Amino acid sequence: MSTPTTDDSRSTPPSLAGFTVAITAARRAEEFAALLTRRGAQVVAAPAIEMIPLADDRALRAGTEALIASPPDLLIPTTGIGFRGWIEAADEWGLADQLMSAFGGARILSRGPKVTGALRAAGLREEWSPESESSAEVLAHLRPEDVAGRRVAVQLHGAIDGWDPNRDFVDGLTALGAEVVAVPVYSWRRPTDLGAFDALIDDVVAHRVDAVTFTSGPAAVSMLTRAGELGVRERLVAALAGPVAVYSVGPVTAAPLELAGVTSRCPERMRLGALARLVVDDLPGRTGELTVAGHRLGLRAAAAVVDGEICDLPASGLRLLKALAGGRDGVPGTVVSRADLLSVVGSDDEHAVEVAVGRLRAALGHREMIATVVKRGYRLAVDIP
Repeated sequence: MSTPTTDDSRSTPPSLAGFTVAITAARRAEEFAALLTRRGAQVVAAPAIEMIPLADDRALRAGTEALIASPPDLLIPTTGIGFRGWIEAADEWGLADQLMSAFGGARILSRGPKVTGALRAAGLREEWSPESESSAEVLAHLRPEDVAGRRVAVQLHGAIDGWDPNRDFVDGLTALGAEVVAVPVYSWRRPTDLGAFDALIDDVVAHRVDAVTFTSGPAAVSMLTRAGELGVRERLVAALAGPVAVYSVGPVTAAPLELAGVTSRCPERMRLGALARLVVDDLPGRTGELTVAGHRLGLRAAAAVVDGEICDLPASGLRLLKALAGGRDGVPGTVVSRADLLSVVGSDDEHAVEVAVGRLRAALGHREMIATVVKRGYRLAVDIP
């Protein structure tokens, strides 16, 4: 993957300064995190899933032996990592040469560029690949005369917790009259260490992150299912449908979220780099900025940014600033009474509010951003256009 040039970034603040982005990826998480932190984001990461080792998958071996015994007329691999892993697993079993011979007489349809690369690395050539990289387009491309009565091998991918992204595709081939040999090349399971994953779910539920990213459908299913086990599924869905932005690498990944009522933004190309660029381009526009006493103020889930610089605020100071930014009835710049701020600072002493406001002013570095309204309370000194 090419690295973006950084000449412009030296003169302008990182576009994700102050934002906290959650990563659920099991693969290439460090690479994805680097793309985001390079633009100023704070990243919290915990894998939502882990892959079951291919060579240990009994269903994969059974499918491999079935195709060697009766070679397919048509082969449809669906993921590059899955196809490569399939060949590697067959090699461990001493069956790679026999499997490749079985593929030798088959027509091959590739679901996308990564699959095509894996096929060609194995010495195979595809006859067609869909522009959309979707199984639906592969199905639409096939005619009954292509598959009726034919033996069709389909490399499956990504099932977890009863959710199977391959079901519609396999059912569609069967409806066209194909004899489908479905081969589950890999499957997913929950991470062995649930502590980090549970903490990530808690961060999302508590709105301590600005965005959460998904690079596979099983990761989304895993988060929703685990949240249900923890008794916070409704709160998780409310967070994902509200203040926490959701980004998915593609429509298949977004599908289980949509079933739960969560809208997810997807890049045009189903690539990690494209997903990172989407977050960089889209997330800052979701929050906007306030102009306060001539300064630009941006409020994030876990930070405040003044004139492009992240302020070092404790959690209590950030809560107070957000309460002032919300104003009365959600109108920035209106007065918030001392009585209303008592619950925010966690005290019943009005003097505690004065102390907390004084500390917040000092932390912001611009005391004029918070105005005192005598005998009433405080207000954020929002500039009125």
